[in-house]
Amino acid sequence: MTALARPVRPGLVRPREGRMIGGVCAALAQRFGTSATTMRVIFLVSCLLPGPQFLLYLALWVLLPGGTPPANAGGEKTPRETW
Repeated sequence: MTALARPVRPGLVRPREGRMIGGVCAALAQRFGTSATTMRVIFLVSCLLPGPQFLLYLALWVLLPGGTPPANAGGEKTPRETW
């Protein structure tokens, strides 16, 4: 008997592109298949409710691995890196 193949779900990785602060909302959006803007709105609305949402964001920022940097031929800095 063979095992059925399950679709592989992407792990949580903070992407290099599409992040605004730490990339946590962008990572969650990729994981759950929604847009980063939608995830950011959900996060902001959830901050109006009592709970440790901001601390959870900081913990995920520290614990989630960063994505691999985009291949940049020539080694020039991207506009985001010059800030």
